[in-house]
Amino acid sequence: MSRRPASNLTRHDLRGPRVPVWLRILLPAVLILVWFAAAAVGGPYFGRVDEVSSNDRTAYLPATAEATEVQERLPGFTEGDAIPAVVVFSSGDELTQDELDTIADRLAEAAEQDVVVGEASPAIPSEDGRAVQAFIPLDSDADLGEATDELRAIVAQDLPSGVDVHITGPAGFTSDLVGAFAGIDGLLLAVALAAVLVILVLVYRSLLLPIAVLATSLFALCVALLTVWWLAKADILLLSGQTQGILFILVIGAATDYALLYVARYRDELVRTPHRWTATMRALRGSVEPIVASGGTVIAGLLCLLLSDLRSNSSLGPVAAIGIVFSILSALTLLPAILYALGRAAFWPRRPRFDPEAPDAGEGGGVWAKLARLVSRRPRTIWIATAAVLALGCVGVTQLQASGVPQSELVLGSSEARDGQEVLGEHFPAGSGSPASVVAPEDRLQDAADVLLAQDGVAEVAVIVDRSGLTAPVTEDGIGAFGPPGTPAPDPVVSDGDVLLQATLSDAADSLEAEETVRELRTSLAEEVPGVLVGGSTATDLDTNEASIRDRNVIVPIVLGVILVILMLLLRSVLAPILLTLTTVLSFGTAMGVAALVFNNVLGFPGADPAVPLYGFVFLVALGIDYNIFLMSRVREESLAHGTREGILRGLRVTGGIITSAGLVLAATFTALSVIPVLFLVQIAFIVAFGVLLDTFIVRSLLVPALATDVGRAIWWPSKLSRAER
Repeated sequence: MSRRPASNLTRHDLRGPRVPVWLRILLPAVLILVWFAAAAVGGPYFGRVDEVSSNDRTAYLPATAEATEVQERLPGFTEGDAIPAVVVFSSGDELTQDELDTIADRLAEAAEQDVVVGEASPAIPSEDGRAVQAFIPLDSDADLGEATDELRAIVAQDLPSGVDVHITGPAGFTSDLVGAFAGIDGLLLAVALAAVLVILVLVYRSLLLPIAVLATSLFALCVALLTVWWLAKADILLLSGQTQGILFILVIGAATDYALLYVARYRDELVRTPHRWTATMRALRGSVEPIVASGGTVIAGLLCLLLSDLRSNSSLGPVAAIGIVFSILSALTLLPAILYALGRAAFWPRRPRFDPEAPDAGEGGGVWAKLARLVSRRPRTIWIATAAVLALGCVGVTQLQASGVPQSELVLGSSEARDGQEVLGEHFPAGSGSPASVVAPEDRLQDAADVLLAQDGVAEVAVIVDRSGLTAPVTEDGIGAFGPPGTPAPDPVVSDGDVLLQATLSDAADSLEAEETVRELRTSLAEEVPGVLVGGSTATDLDTNEASIRDRNVIVPIVLGVILVILMLLLRSVLAPILLTLTTVLSFGTAMGVAALVFNNVLGFPGADPAVPLYGFVFLVALGIDYNIFLMSRVREESLAHGTREGILRGLRVTGGIITSAGLVLAATFTALSVIPVLFLVQIAFIVAFGVLLDTFIVRSLLVPALATDVGRAIWWPSKLSRAER
C-alpha cells in the first residue's frame, strides 16, 4: 500500500494558510450567526403552515378542467362558500317517533352553530325507517377538524340507546384528512431527525459531529420553510399537507447527504495537513462540484413538475427545489464554518491526526477494497447477474394498480367518515350528500334533467331553488312543488342564464363506478344538450386522475432527458450518462415492481393514486442520480490520474462508505413519512426508501462499477479520456 511521502507536502501543508487570522475567525463566525438568525426567524413558522396551506382538491385542478369551471360558478347559485357535512343516524330497528323527535332536536341545535352557513336540510328518513340523514353546510374557511368535532358533540348528545350517529360527506372526509396531517409538524420531524441521528452516531462514532450535521439539515429546513411560507402567503405557491411533508423529508435527507460528502473530504484533508483552514478550503474545492451537480440535478428534475396540469404537482416542484437550494447552501457554508470552528474536536473521540505518510484514500482497505477487487476480477458476470435480478423485479410493475383510489381510502386506520359512508349506502343512495353539480342553460333545464334521469347510476335529480341551497326535486314531469296538490312549482335560481342541477348518484361519490357514471353523463350531455358542465366531488376525482395520468406520460421522459443532458455536461461523456441513466431506470422499475407486490399482497392497499408512479420516478431518478454523480465524478477524477480501470476501483473504495451512509440516511428519512397515516405518503415512503437502498447496495456498489469496468475507457466516449493509454 503506497503512502504519501512527506517530501510531497506543499509549503501550505506545513507553513499554514496565507489568509489573515482575523478573516479566518470573522468569516466562519458571520456565516454561523447569519444561519442562526435565519433559523430563529423561520423556526416558529413550523406551527403556522396551516395558515397558508389547503387540502382542497379542486384548488389544484387545471383552470380548464370542467370540475374547476363548475366550482367557480357555484357562488352564483348559493350563498357563501360551504362544504356539506352529511349527518347520518342509524339503528338496528325501525326508529320510533320519540327517537325521530330527539334527532330533529339535535339537528335543529346543530343548525344554529356559527360554523353553519346557509340552511341545513330537514331530517330525511330512509325507506326502511332505520336511518335518518341530514345535510349541514359548514363554512369552508373554518377549521373543519374543529367544526366537525363541535358538530359531532352536539348531534351525539343524549341520543337514545341503540341509535348511532356518523358525520360523513365532503366535510367528514376533509376533517379526517386534516386529522391525519396533524402530526406533520411534530411527529414526522421528530421521527426523521431521530432516525438520522442514530445513523450518524453509528457511522461517525462521535457525539459532536452528528449534532453539527443535524444542525445543518434543520437550519436549512427552517430557512426553506420561511421562504416557502411567504411565497404561499403571496399566492405565488400552493402548499398542502402532502407537499409540506415531502419538503421536510427531502431537506433533511438531502442536506444530510451533502454534509456526509463534505465531512468525508474534510476528514481526509485533516490527515493531509495540520491546518484546519487549509483542510477546509481543500474540502470545499473537492465537494463543491459533486454537491452542486447533485443538487442541481435534483432541482432540474423537480422543476420538470412545473409542466404538470395539476397544481398539486406543479407546486411541489418549486417548493422542493427551494428546499434543495438551502440544503446545498447549508452544506457548503454553515457546515464548513461549524467544523472549522470545532476543528479536530468535531470528530471526538476519534480525532483524525495529521499524518503525511498516511495511505491515499483511494488505496484504503476494508470491505470496499474487497468489493473493488471482486468487481475487477469478474465485472461482466457481476453486471449481467445484477441486471438480470433487477429486471426480474420489474415484472411486478404489471401488477401496479395506479388508476386512483376512493377518497374514503386516503386515510389509513379508523375513519368515522368512511364508516358513515358505509352506513349511508345501506339505507340511502350511496352518493347522498355529494351529488354531481350540473350547470345547464335555463331553457334546457328539462332536457338536461331527462338525460340525467335516464342515466344508469343516477338515483335522483334536484335543482337549486333558493340561494340558501334549498332544492326541489326534478322528474320527467318537471320541477316538483312544495305543499298540497295545486301548489305552483318554485322557480330555479338563475345565474348568467344557467341553472344548477344536482344529480345524486347510486354509487358512493368517491367510487370508480361513480366516476364512470360522470364520464358517461358528460358524453351524453355533450351530444344532447351542448354547453352543460358537470362538476362536484366525483368529477373532481375524475379530472384529477386524468390529469395525473397525462402528467405521468409527459413528465417522465422529460425528466430523463434533462438528467441525461446534465450528466453529459458533468462527465464530459455521452456513453457513461446513457448507461448510468439506464441503470437508474432499471432500479426504478424494480422498486415499483416490488412495491406493487407488497402493496397488493402484503399490505392489502386498495390501489394507488396515478401520481404515485410520477412522484416515485422523480424522487428515485433524481436522488439516484445523486449517487451516480458522487461515484462517477470521483471515478473520473481518479481516472485522470490512474487510468480508467484503476480509477473505477479507487472511486468505489473512496465513495463506498459515503454512498452507503447517504443511502441509509435518505431511506430512513423517507421511511419517516409513513408515520403520517395517509395512503399516498406511505406508498411514496416505501417506494423511495426501498429504491434508495436498492441503488445504494446493488446499483452503485455492483452494477455500475462492474459495467464501467467491463466497458473500460470507452465509457468516457467521446472525450479524450476514452482515448487515453491507461
